[in-house]
Amino acid sequence: MNKPTDNMGLGEIMKRAQEMQKKLQDIQKQVADMEIVGQSGGGMVKIVMTGQHYAKKVTLDTNLFKEEKSVIEDLIAAAINDATDKIEKSLRGKMSGLAGGINMPDGFADSEK
Repeated sequence: MNKPTDNMGLGEIMKRAQEMQKKLQDIQKQVADMEIVGQSGGGMVKIVMTGQHYAKKVTLDTNLFKEEKSVIEDLIAAAINDATDKIEKSLRGKMSGLAGGINMPDGFADSEK
């Protein structure tokens, strides 16, 4: 039976796992503290969202009220999606370096493959 890595003993694996756990906790705090602005309609709709996907503020340009209700609803949804995409990209960027030299099986760290 093969060991997880040929060059690491159990003590080293445990040490790296603890380091990864600490890094993960740091990333979770950073993400929780983030505030991201999602926009749509050329900035007519802005949503401030936390890294935990809670909307904190919605800003609508007054010119927007001249539009039909369905247009406004679509722009709000688009701004929410923009903020969500930005949060996810930021999280993926922070998580990409987490493995720190431990070789993970294909598909383990990146579920989009």
